[in-house]
Amino acid sequence: MAMRRWLLPELQRDAACALAEECEIQPFLALLLTTRGITTADEALSFLVGGEEDDPFSLVDMDLAVERIERAIDTGESVMIYGDYDVDGVTATALLYEYLKSRGANVTYRLPTRAGDGYGLHTAAIDAFAADGVSLLITVDNGITAVEEVAQANAAGMDVIVTDHHKPQETLPQAVAVVDPHRADCPSGCTGYAGVGIAYLLCCALEGDADIIMERYGDLLALGMLADVMPLVGAGRTLVRRGLEVLNHLRRPGLRALCRLAGMEDKELTATRVVFSLAPRLNAAGRMDDPQISAALLLETDKEKADILAETVHTLNTKRQETELQILAEIDKRLQADPALAADRVPVIVGENWATGVIGILAARLTERFGKPCIVLSADGDVAHGSGRSLEGFSLFDALAACSEHLLTFGGHALAAGLSLKTDEIDDFRRAINAYAAEHFPQMPTPELRLDFKLRPSEIDVEKLALLAALEPFGAGNPVPVFGLFGMRLDNITPIGGGKHLRLTFSKNGTKIAVLKFHTEQAAFPVACGTVCDLAVTLEKNVYKGVVSPTVLLRDMRFADVDAAPFLTAAQDFDAVLRREQKAVLPDRATMGRLYRFLVQRGGFVGSLDALWYSVGDRALSPLSVRLALEVWREAGLVAVKDTGNELHITLLPTAGKSDLAATPLWQYLQ
Repeated sequence: MAMRRWLLPELQRDAACALAEECEIQPFLALLLTTRGITTADEALSFLVGGEEDDPFSLVDMDLAVERIERAIDTGESVMIYGDYDVDGVTATALLYEYLKSRGANVTYRLPTRAGDGYGLHTAAIDAFAADGVSLLITVDNGITAVEEVAQANAAGMDVIVTDHHKPQETLPQAVAVVDPHRADCPSGCTGYAGVGIAYLLCCALEGDADIIMERYGDLLALGMLADVMPLVGAGRTLVRRGLEVLNHLRRPGLRALCRLAGMEDKELTATRVVFSLAPRLNAAGRMDDPQISAALLLETDKEKADILAETVHTLNTKRQETELQILAEIDKRLQADPALAADRVPVIVGENWATGVIGILAARLTERFGKPCIVLSADGDVAHGSGRSLEGFSLFDALAACSEHLLTFGGHALAAGLSLKTDEIDDFRRAINAYAAEHFPQMPTPELRLDFKLRPSEIDVEKLALLAALEPFGAGNPVPVFGLFGMRLDNITPIGGGKHLRLTFSKNGTKIAVLKFHTEQAAFPVACGTVCDLAVTLEKNVYKGVVSPTVLLRDMRFADVDAAPFLTAAQDFDAVLRREQKAVLPDRATMGRLYRFLVQRGGFVGSLDALWYSVGDRALSPLSVRLALEVWREAGLVAVKDTGNELHITLLPTAGKSDLAATPLWQYLQ
C-alpha cells in the first residue's frame, strides 16, 4: 500500500455523451477518451483509427542526408552505421543496415560496448573507420553532441550524417546532415520519436514509399520506440500500432525464438509485453556483454543460428537479473545501516566497480522506491559512470546541465540521463545537484497515480475488455487505464502461484470480485479481512480454454476511512529531519512504549506505513511520529528497518539490557 497521490479527474459527462453520439461509440469508451483530453470527433478518429504519418522531409537536413546516401549507394562507397548499445540503438542500426543492404549498398555497422566504449562516438572508433576506408559514417541514436568526433572524421576524409533524437547542446556537429527533431530550427514536430523512429523516417525518405518500409521494418520500429518509452501520441502512436501488427507475424526467426524462451510464443505481443518481456532480453546483451549479439539476433535469417543467439540473449538476461539483485542487496544493506543516504532530494548512491550495464535499472528501481530522482554511480579508478532516473516535474537533464562543471559528460532526457565524472568530484556533485533541487524545488514532486474514473464492481465485464483494446497500444503518453473501486470490503485472502502471489476477494453491494496482487506473500500482507479499502486496478484479458474473462490487477490500495494527506507528506518530512533541515515532535515515552509492544506482540512487521499506523490503532499518532520512533529504535539497536518503498520490513533485534533512547543522535536533535 504505497502512498501515492491519487488523481481523479473531473468527468466531462456532457462532452463524453456528445462524443459517443457523434462517433457512434460506446459511452464508456467516449468517457475514457475525454479523460485523456480527446474531446472532438476528429481527435477521436485520429486516435482510434490512426492519423496521418509525418513527412520525413519536414526534418531539417533530411534532403541532404538522402542525397549523400544515394550518392554513396550509386558509387559503392564504404558506409558505416554507428549505433548504440540499447534496444533503440540496436533496432535503429538493424533497420538502417537491412534497408541499405537491400539497396545494394556497401554497408556495415558497429555498435559500441557499454563497458569498453561507452555511449556515443569516440576517437578510437573514428581512427578505426578511417583505417578501414570508410567514406560515409551514419550515426543512429547518437551523435548530436559529438562535435569534436565529427570534426575528427571530417579531417580524416569521412563525411558524417548524424541521425539522433537527443537534445543538442549549443553547438551542432559540422556534419553533411544533422537530422534531429530537437534542433532549434527543426519545424517537424517529431520530438516524440526514438532513434529508431528517425532511422525509419530516413528509410522512408530514401524509398519514397512509407508503406513498404513499414511492411519490412515495422517490427523493429515498434520494438525500439516502445523500449525507449516514447510517448504514444500523434503519428508516433500510429506508427507503433502498425509496427506491432508487423511484429506479431514474428517473421524474424530470432524474435520467434526469443518469444518462445520468454513463454510468449502463442501470446499476442502487446506494447506491455514488449516493454516488460522482449525489451529487457534484447537489452541484456548490451548490458552484460556485446550489443552486437542482439543485432545479429534481429538480422539472422537462419533458424538454427537464430535459436543459438536467442539462447545466448536469454542467458545474458538471467545473468543481468542476478547481478541486479546482488547490487540491490548491497544497496539495501547500506541504507538499513544509514537511512540518511537516501534522505537527499536527489540521492546519489555510489559503488565500486558495479556492473555499468545494470546501474540504469537500479536507478529506476530506487526512483520508484523512494518517489524521487535517484542517481547510481559506479566508480572505477579515477572515473565514475552513472545513470539517473526522475519523476514527472523534475527534469534530470536540466539538473545535470546546472551541475555540468562537476561532470565529464552527460546526456539524456528529462526522466532519464547518463553521466560520468571524476571520482574526486562525486561529493561536490552530490552537493551541487541537491542545492539545485532545493533552490528550484522547495517542495519536490511526489509520486502520483492517475485514475481514469471510478467503476462499480458490477460494471467489470468482457465488453469492457473489447472497448479497452481500442485504446491500445499503451505506454508513455497513453497509459493503461486505471480505475477506482471505492469502499470495497476485503472478504478473503488466497495464496496462489506457490504462495508467491495473492488472490484477494472483495465485495460491495452484493457483488464479489477477485483481485490479483502479484509478488506478495500472505505473511507480508497486513490487511485483515473485513477491512474496507479503496482500490486502484487495471483490467486484463484472460483466455482459458477459449473462454475470455476479465482479470482485475491491483495497482494500489488504501484504507477507505483514512486521510491520505499526512502519509503523502510523511516521507518528505522524514527526509528533511534526517537532513537536519526540519524539526519534528517525537511521540512521548508512553506512546512509544505502546508502539514497541505492538511490534513485540506481532514479532515485527511487514507492510506499508499506513498499514502499520492503521494496525496500531492509536489515532493520536501521526505517520511522521511513527517513522521517527522507528528511526530512534534503529539508532538504539532495537530494530532493523528495511524500506522498500511499498513496505517497511521491521525486525526486532536481540538486546542486552535497557537501551538509552535519549542518547541516540535523532532524539538529541529533536529535543
